[in-house]
Amino acid sequence: MTITRFVLNEQSKYPESLGDFSILLNHIVLGCKFVCSAVTKGEEQKKLDVLSNEVFIKALVSSGRTCILVSEEDDEATFVEPSGRGRYCVVFDPLDGSSNIDCGVSIGTIFGIYMVKDGHEPTLNDVLQPGKNMLAAGYCMYGSSCMLVLSTGSGVNGFSLDPSLGEFILTHPEIKIPKKGKIYSVNEGNAINWDGPTAKYVEKCKFPEDGSSAKSLRYVGSMVADVHRTLLYGGIFLYPADKKSPNGKLRVLYEVFPMSFLMEQAGGQAFTGKQRALDLVPRKIHERSPIFLGSYDDVEEIKALYNAEEKKE
Repeated sequence: MTITRFVLNEQSKYPESLGDFSILLNHIVLGCKFVCSAVTKGEEQKKLDVLSNEVFIKALVSSGRTCILVSEEDDEATFVEPSGRGRYCVVFDPLDGSSNIDCGVSIGTIFGIYMVKDGHEPTLNDVLQPGKNMLAAGYCMYGSSCMLVLSTGSGVNGFSLDPSLGEFILTHPEIKIPKKGKIYSVNEGNAINWDGPTAKYVEKCKFPEDGSSAKSLRYVGSMVADVHRTLLYGGIFLYPADKKSPNGKLRVLYEVFPMSFLMEQAGGQAFTGKQRALDLVPRKIHERSPIFLGSYDDVEEIKALYNAEEKKE
């Protein structure tokens, strides 16, 4: 099952659809293939950041199906010319984890898609919506293999790029995250600046009070790689707010939302320390937020610690 056929099968469930969504996803897939090829050739980081952004902007505009693009690389949103406009807004980080390129660590592209209601001129408000309004989200990971993980709102599926065919093939159908995991993923170098609930949670991971085994720490420092492992093996990925970054460090629109969307679709949870991540309403396109996402039971534990803290206050 190629990703093209998979998307067409999904679309056939909606007889009223015009095929626009399939065309848009095919252009995103093309962008991912191009960036994968560039990463494999070993271009330097600076070039790859700029190149990946240009590739995705061109692929998305040329699809004729987009109206607003928000990229991690650009300070302002890109509004597509009226003559080439479509119904979709795409938010994306063209090359997440790019500071890791030189040491060969997996990096990736993260994206989310919103739809603009017909009949009005697109504005930034069409993008500044809660993550629960996304139509689809995904990421493409460039590493020892190239893998694209996608949700169109009915589960999560993983596709691996077959270099001999130049096609993404369905290799991980209906991904479900384990209800509880044995791994926690966090930058412990920031521990001195953490708040109470995060510090308590990590302490419990290392020294469980219920007699269970301690969790293993796994942290790559590339969000795509860390979230991908969490999705497949279970556990929790933490990027809390701290004294240095009181609003958190990861960007809401094109990092927190797409990954939270995928986690929920796979049966997990995503929490900001205050609320369900997908209920956040961003006020600006590069807004940041703390995030805790992963296995349902593991996220429940950190939610309980934050709730207890709130009651104390």
